[in-house]
Amino acid sequence: MFNFSIYYLRFFNILICCLCFLNILYSYYFDLYLNVDSYFYTLILSSLPLSSFFLLKKNIIKISIYSKILAVIMGYLLLPVFISLPYYFSIYNITFLNAYFESVSGFTSTGFSIFDNIKHLDESLILWRSSSQWIGGLYFLFSIILLIDIFDDNLKKTLTNFLAFNSAEILKQSFKIFIFYSLLTIIIFILLNLFDFRTFISLNLSMTLISSGGFLPINDLGKILNSQAKVIILSLLMLVSFFSLFFLYNLILYKKKGIKFVQEDIYLIFYLIIVIFGFFLFVDKSYDFSIIFLSITSSVSNIGISLKNTATNLSFIFLVLIIVGGSFFSTSSGLRLLKLVSLFKFSINEIISNAKPKNIFINKLLFSEKVMEKSDFYKYFLSIVIFLVSLIFLSSVISISGLSFENSFKLSTLTLMNTVNSHMTELNDLDFEQLGIYTKCFLILFMIIGRVELLSFLIIFKKFFFKN
Repeated sequence: MFNFSIYYLRFFNILICCLCFLNILYSYYFDLYLNVDSYFYTLILSSLPLSSFFLLKKNIIKISIYSKILAVIMGYLLLPVFISLPYYFSIYNITFLNAYFESVSGFTSTGFSIFDNIKHLDESLILWRSSSQWIGGLYFLFSIILLIDIFDDNLKKTLTNFLAFNSAEILKQSFKIFIFYSLLTIIIFILLNLFDFRTFISLNLSMTLISSGGFLPINDLGKILNSQAKVIILSLLMLVSFFSLFFLYNLILYKKKGIKFVQEDIYLIFYLIIVIFGFFLFVDKSYDFSIIFLSITSSVSNIGISLKNTATNLSFIFLVLIIVGGSFFSTSSGLRLLKLVSLFKFSINEIISNAKPKNIFINKLLFSEKVMEKSDFYKYFLSIVIFLVSLIFLSSVISISGLSFENSFKLSTLTLMNTVNSHMTELNDLDFEQLGIYTKCFLILFMIIGRVELLSFLIIFKKFFFKN
């Protein structure tokens, strides 16, 4: 079991080493010598786990789902340790807890930051913050593949025809994810450059958008989005992390693959159209709708960034959109629209069946080929219960630190949904560096829980409550 965790995490240590090397080259090329030593130290320390190539033999024993879950959780705990090293060894006198907080925030694609003024940071460290999100988004997608067996067939069919993956299929799918993820990052980078974003800004934003992260390379987003065209293109590019990673690929091969592979994305398109249309009809026309559109796409994709002149009276609605989230196989978080729709239909059918017991009600969604089992709905219900319990608990803990209950509730929601604080939720002035040690520790824990809840805790519930 331990050997498997080492094998799984080793690939991401290689990526961290590669990014360290690239940051070293970047620092020397642009004469940024202030923090270059920190990347050398990180490169050396991140290389140590790679010695397992020579010390460990390949384990051919079948790995249980519980071992896979442990490997995923260990990754969220251990990999940010290596990512935190450039912060800790930098010239900015950052404590290890603050460095770890920043790295977990980046790796979970949350975006909470201890840095109050980004312009005071070395460019190489800004790039490191963005790349930590990129690795974290890739890690999240790999973890979905690793834990594919815990999902119900209806969601699995949006990704694969296989009922379960063997090691060869996991490797094949992981390689495909890496190629598509990297390719989409490059496409976003090119599109941003075509719309006159600075190259450095485009590079950072491309890694933020693909991973649904919240780190920005500048303090004020308005200085980047200085035209309506830039606002619109950034809003549209945010949707890349809202839909499935393979949405465009499956759409092109629609006739060969069938509707089941784009089922969830069809629901998301209808959902997005309804949301945009609703805002267009009912929101005060004095607001610039392009800014509203930016907030909508930022919310549904769980990125969370927004402009200063966002309509703050709509913050609760934006929070609801954040909670719903995006696609099952995307880097966004949330409870997922398809699950909420399935649970709603199941609940309505159960209520009507009691009123009309002679009628038969089938729990089958539009565009779906499969009738969903009751056990799947029980898992959906448990996921909502876990979210609510976590939300109440974390809100209570944060409120003890001195924040108002409203701000504690908002911050807890953003933490569990891995979404950055901004003007959109009226938490833009929150100073994470000044938070107490225990509050930071709880935020770190629940940022990780928000990323792995649906991939791990539901299977633990299933182990105890669904014996079959």
